[in-house]
Amino acid sequence: MSKVAFLGLGNMGGPMAVNLAKSGHDVAAFDLSPDAVEKASNAGCRKASSIADAVSGADAVVSMLPAGPHVKSAYMADNGVFANASTAALLIDSSTIDVDSARQVIAAATDRGFAMVDAPVSGGVAAATGGTLTFMVGGEASAFERARPYLDVMGKNVFHAGAPGNGQAAKIANNMLLAISMIGTCEAFNLAERLGLDAQTFFDISSTASGQCWSMTSYCPAPGPVPSAPSNRDYQPGFAAGMMLKDLRLAQSAARDAKAPTPLGAQAEALYALMEASGHDRLDFSGVMKLIRGDL
Repeated sequence: MSKVAFLGLGNMGGPMAVNLAKSGHDVAAFDLSPDAVEKASNAGCRKASSIADAVSGADAVVSMLPAGPHVKSAYMADNGVFANASTAALLIDSSTIDVDSARQVIAAATDRGFAMVDAPVSGGVAAATGGTLTFMVGGEASAFERARPYLDVMGKNVFHAGAPGNGQAAKIANNMLLAISMIGTCEAFNLAERLGLDAQTFFDISSTASGQCWSMTSYCPAPGPVPSAPSNRDYQPGFAAGMMLKDLRLAQSAARDAKAPTPLGAQAEALYALMEASGHDRLDFSGVMKLIRGDL
C-alpha cells in the first residue's frame, strides 16, 4: 500500500482520510485543528505536524480544503506541497473551489513536474463516512488513472470529467441543479398542502408521475414520506444550506465569466442567501422548505 498525505480533516476530509487508512494505506493526516488531527489519529491515521511533514515521502497527496485561497496556499506557498513533496507524488484536490483556481493550481503543478487532478465530491458526510462518495475528476487521463485506486476507496462512483478544472465545473453545475430542484420540490409540497393534500398523498402521486426527482424521492423536504431525510430530524444536516450557498456562488461566478445565462440559479442563490442572512444557514439545504413556508 501507499504512503498518503491527507490535508484538511473537516466533516468530509476526516472520514475520507480514515477510509484510506482502513484500506491499508499509511495516511499522514494534517489539519490546522489539533482536535481534528487527534480524531483522525484515533481512527488509524498518523499525525503530521505540518504540510511538509505530511507530504514527506508521500506517494499521493489528497486535500479537502474550504476554498480556492486555501488550496493555493497549501500547494503553492513556500511551506506547501510543491516545495516539499516529491514530484513523483500524485496530487488530488477534492476541495470544491472556483474553476479558475483549480486550473491555476493544476497548471502550476504541471509546470513543476507533478501530476494533479481536481476531484470534488458529491454525497455529503454520510457518503464520506461510508465510502460511497461520487467523484468528478478533471485532469489528464493518465493522472486520472493513477488517482482512481485512491478514489475507489473513498467513493462508489468515479467519473473522468475531462480537462483540468472540469471536475469543479461538473460539481457546481450539478449542485446548482440540485438547489433549483429542491426549491421546486419545496414549493410543490407547500402548494399541495395549502390546497388540502397531505405530504404522503402528494408524495405517493408525484413520486410516480412526471414531477419525480431525487430531491423528492431520496431527500424529501416535507416531513414524513422519506424517513431518512433531514426533514424528519428538524432539518439537521446532511448538507448544510451554507455549503449549498457556497456552491451556488461559485456557479454564479463561473456563469458570469462564461456568459452563460442561469436565471434560476441566480434565484436559488438569492433564496439560500436569505437563509444565511436569517442565521439559518446551518440547517440542511432542504430546510429551505421552512423559508418557503414562512417558518423562518
